[in-house]
Amino acid sequence: MSERGHVQVRFFARFRELLDCDAVSVALPEEGFHLSQLMTALAEKGELWAQVMSEENLIRAVNQTVVNDDPPLTPGDEVAFFPPVTGG
Repeated sequence: MSERGHVQVRFFARFRELLDCDAVSVALPEEGFHLSQLMTALAEKGELWAQVMSEENLIRAVNQTVVNDDPPLTPGDEVAFFPPVTGG
């Protein structure tokens, strides 16, 4: 399978601290690669990565728009993961 571009993946708040990483570039292996497949690939990087990707109320954004579905990703997309927002 050949690469067809990259997406930039960003982590915020406690996810950034937990992973000791604020961003990674991920190669898209095929056309029609979806957000869920990206999350699975990230989870395979290790236990902490799997913990973040399986967070119950994980907030996901693609190109600065929060998504609840499983959109296909295209080269140049920015994907962001946020922990649930709480307030008081």
